[in-house]
Amino acid sequence: MKITVIAVGKMKEKYYKDAVAEYEKRLSRYCKLEIIEAEDEKTPDGASVMEEARIREKEADRILRHVREDAYVITLEIAGKSFDSPEFADKIEKLGIRGISHVQFIIGGSLGLHEKVCRRSDLAVSFSKMTFPHQLMRVILLEQIYRSYRIICGEPYHK
Repeated sequence: MKITVIAVGKMKEKYYKDAVAEYEKRLSRYCKLEIIEAEDEKTPDGASVMEEARIREKEADRILRHVREDAYVITLEIAGKSFDSPEFADKIEKLGIRGISHVQFIIGGSLGLHEKVCRRSDLAVSFSKMTFPHQLMRVILLEQIYRSYRIICGEPYHK
């Protein structure tokens, strides 16, 4: 299976880059992983609601350029469906069984996702009701994908 992570913004901190690189290495045994960084828009302090909507829409256009017609799209949204790790692994495994060969995960920018990205989504997933920095969310997502493959293959992984 091919897994693509489309994320708004570049990784800046070395410790996030190192963590992503580690999970890229680990995941190479299980899937073909691609990470695409869509350029983020700068959000001025005190931006109006209209300005924030315009920023989300610009970022959405950049995200949607990378979404493939034949891919199963999973957006990360606070209001999405919550899974525990075995359920998430089961979802990934069932997608493969259904013959889905490409899954694209989308992580929005600091203002979240525009509705047109959410409409394209096949599944909205929530990792928590809390808000996380989008760079950290990339690490958390990759760790959970890795954990899923370990569960699917019946391999041990810390709890």
